[in-house]
Amino acid sequence: MASAPRSIDIAAFIDGRKLGPFNYRLIILSWFITVFDGFDMQMISFTAPYMRDELHLTNGQLGNVFSAALVGAMIGGFVLSYVGDLIGRRRTIVWSAFAFGILTTATALAQSYEMLMLLRFLDGFAIGGMLPLAWALNIEYVPGRMRASVVTVIMIGYSLGAAIAGPVTVWLAPAHGWEGVFVFGGICTLVCATGLLLWLPESVRFLASKGREPETIARILNKVDPAFGASPRDRFTLGDERTDRSNFTLGKLFEGHLKWLTPLLWIGYIASSLAVYFKASWSPIIYEELHFARETAAWVSSLSGLLGAAFGLLLMRFTDRHGPFAVAIYPAIGFPILAVIGLVPMSKDAFLILSILSTSFVGGAHFGIHSIAGIFYNSAIRANGAGWATSIAKLGAIAGPIIGALVLSSGMPIVRSFAILAICPAVLALCALGMGMIVRNRAARASGEAPPSEAVAAS
Repeated sequence: MASAPRSIDIAAFIDGRKLGPFNYRLIILSWFITVFDGFDMQMISFTAPYMRDELHLTNGQLGNVFSAALVGAMIGGFVLSYVGDLIGRRRTIVWSAFAFGILTTATALAQSYEMLMLLRFLDGFAIGGMLPLAWALNIEYVPGRMRASVVTVIMIGYSLGAAIAGPVTVWLAPAHGWEGVFVFGGICTLVCATGLLLWLPESVRFLASKGREPETIARILNKVDPAFGASPRDRFTLGDERTDRSNFTLGKLFEGHLKWLTPLLWIGYIASSLAVYFKASWSPIIYEELHFARETAAWVSSLSGLLGAAFGLLLMRFTDRHGPFAVAIYPAIGFPILAVIGLVPMSKDAFLILSILSTSFVGGAHFGIHSIAGIFYNSAIRANGAGWATSIAKLGAIAGPIIGALVLSSGMPIVRSFAILAICPAVLALCALGMGMIVRNRAARASGEAPPSEAVAAS
């Protein structure tokens, strides 16, 4: 005899569980595609000296090539995050991954500045929505207390991919040219995309928030817990948020406490992205201009990326406990170090040590803002919330390479670029503190206590 239909709170089901094999498989899939996202975005910096020599590009043209992928990623983030909240996370991620792999491979065929610009723009468009959708999908399968940690672990893949771009270029480019590096990245991405096609699940929280596909929800819940026994006849709800079956509108990102939280998230994200992409795009060339060997420049840039990932891992548990306040720590430390590097004369050894340390704090801070970008929004709009944040952040990412080109062409000492860069972590630290106050006051209201700011005023 069939059991009677149940009312199943998917939010409570997920929040009451520890991570299991289903979660680890999802994290690994997301991690691998993120590795080659990071590799693709960073390898252009290491292949740039070879492209400049072979295609006769100026520094200004290189800056435009760097930014073309970021412009594409910004537009793709808006478009694909909307699609992800409309038709689902899974299909959008899978087809974006295949397009990304094909376009990365095709970039090896570019033999002119114009073709390089076009292919990098299209490649960026395909990548643009993939990261926020991957975050949204993973966030919706883990307890709230672990969301920032899981996003951070996935983003370690991005940093690892960015870190290996230098050594892989040093390995492949001398024998196979810069084209060989793009072929390597594209083929590896296509292998990962095939894995996503075979094993990536849809988000049950997303389906429940839209009132769709109870058969799919039941099947996936039974994969998460084989003993659960969910049935398509059950009623699936989300106890921690309201059901929203309407289409997304931008105003939903500014309702209630999001009125101030979303702008602060965007401003901090823009500043962090400007710093990261300034560093990522130009640091190999900056180190060469400061008379370090090309191989040294590649390894130093990769080391700072790996240390940034390690700092991100150290930060993640604090972020889960303390939210945006924890995100303010690294930029508050990195800001004065960058200012000192840019303004105070020092030996080459001291410069290398401090530049690695400071840019590692910049990278660790970027992990922090990544980890909270999607956690403030309900399931029905989470892909758009994270997608809009990452896409708006591309304004900083686009500006970073362009500002770097202006600095290199201005005639000012190149080392001053570090002092200019110091402004970005200062802005991020202030925004993170502001977000922390909003979240803390909202939590106090939800628990029935007076927010600290109001308690002070009352006393």
